Amino acid sequence: MKKATLFVMLFALLLSAFAMTPAKKRAPRKKTAKVEDKRVYLVHADNLHYDQYRDNGAQVLHGNVHFRHMGANLYCDSAHFYEQTNSFEAWGHVKMLQGDTLKLFSDYAYYDGNDQLAQARRNVILKHRKSTLYTDSLDYDRLYNFGNFFEGGKLVDGKSTLTSDWGEYHTDTKIAMFYYDVRLKDQKMFLTTDSLYYDTRTSTAHIVGPSRILSGSSEIYSEDGYYNTRTEHSELFGRSVVKDQGKTLIGDSVYHNAHDGTNYAYRNVILTDSVNKNMLTGDYCEYNDSTGYAMATKRAVVVDFSQKDSLFIHADTFKIFTFNNKTDSVYRMIHAYNKVRAYKVDVQAVCDSMVYSSLDSCMTMYKDPIVWNMNQQLFGEEIKVYMNDSTIDWAHVIGQAFSVEQMPDTVHFNQVSSKEMKAFFEKGQIRESQAIDNVLIVYYPVDDSDSTLIGLNYTETPMLRMFLENRKLKRIWMSRPKGTLYPMTQIPPEKYFLPGYAWFDYVRPLDKDDIFNWRPKNAGSELKEVKRREAPKNSVRQ
Repeated sequence: MKKATLFVMLFALLLSAFAMTPAKKRAPRKKTAKVEDKRVYLVHADNLHYDQYRDNGAQVLHGNVHFRHMGANLYCDSAHFYEQTNSFEAWGHVKMLQGDTLKLFSDYAYYDGNDQLAQARRNVILKHRKSTLYTDSLDYDRLYNFGNFFEGGKLVDGKSTLTSDWGEYHTDTKIAMFYYDVRLKDQKMFLTTDSLYYDTRTSTAHIVGPSRILSGSSEIYSEDGYYNTRTEHSELFGRSVVKDQGKTLIGDSVYHNAHDGTNYAYRNVILTDSVNKNMLTGDYCEYNDSTGYAMATKRAVVVDFSQKDSLFIHADTFKIFTFNNKTDSVYRMIHAYNKVRAYKVDVQAVCDSMVYSSLDSCMTMYKDPIVWNMNQQLFGEEIKVYMNDSTIDWAHVIGQAFSVEQMPDTVHFNQVSSKEMKAFFEKGQIRESQAIDNVLIVYYPVDDSDSTLIGLNYTETPMLRMFLENRKLKRIWMSRPKGTLYPMTQIPPEKYFLPGYAWFDYVRPLDKDDIFNWRPKNAGSELKEVKRREAPKNSVRQ
């Protein structure tokens, strides 16, 4: 009895000791990576036939065939299913659907499930969102999300149609790459090139080779740039060319908007007008086809080709305004301001600002204008030059008018000063000149026999008219002249030069490149400021 009791007690102690010992925790099971299922599954077919000795071991399927592979559903009328190679061939109304954004249609297709490659042939249509690609041969890579065609293709994006011999379309980036005989067309433009990238998200064509764009009346040539078919806006680089109705714009960078006709060009800009035979250059230029407005600055130059010798004019800024544009009564105003310098072989000029109007063919120079013609210099407060068929018709100097002619000995100068002067031309040569009001004259008669100077003729008159032929003086007419002829040895020192005389040879442009070098008049040689009388104010009696 005692032994049994002892055994029971020992057994109870063992149980209590075991209960007090903490149980060991099981190690958590390792999660096994989910293996991606790359098998092609046959979902449905109306009829199935299999003969391991025929059709290369393929399962022959007919009627409403349906495959599924990695999120894509493929349908056709009939197919050969090669289960061992995870591939199939499909015929008749072949259709591949991937999500709700990608659809591929064809008459025939071969699909490789291992490479996720679909080779579609005959009447192929690839639809991706709002873009549709038509071709006869397309290889579509589901792994890298792009299809390439190689027997001609057409991409329709909204109202734009893009065609080429071969190319690629990426469904992830929505970018098409077209090569060889590329044509992009919509209702407003037509683009031809050999290489083009097209972004269907923004409807933007990236030009990467020699390209030609026709849009309305404008024509663009570029080898590097972007064209947005929605906005008709171009960003062109690499000396691109924009032509429109006789005008040609070239620059290192050109921004052209065919919708509103605006153009912006940067660096080495050339704007040529073949109709009016002139050219505008600079490092920055604006031009609007619709309004006819143009502006150039940063080494801006206007070149006029309409005459025998080209005329080069430089200013800090040029602005061209067109009025009654695209009508029979169109005319233009050209404004040049700040440090204007002009050079032509036979004529040079400087002034602070200048305005030319094609309405009356008048060019007006303001603030210390000076004009040189060979050995003659003309200046005043304001100079107006009227043109006729690109040649000078007559000129008008207003206020403090002064004419200087340097004699062959370069020491003596014929001079005329007056309140205003007029000069009339015929076939480009001066035929008559007039000096009006408070006329002062210093003139050196020349002995015809030996070309020596006879003396100095000082004359005062209210009116002077000189008539010339072949640049030689033929006749002089003066109203109530008063004068004195001084022999060369008896000329009073104060008579050599009239009040206001100056010879500005240091200001004169030397050639077409010197127009960029501004040289102001020496201090103290500027024209005196003349206060104009104001018109009397109207007084109203109460």
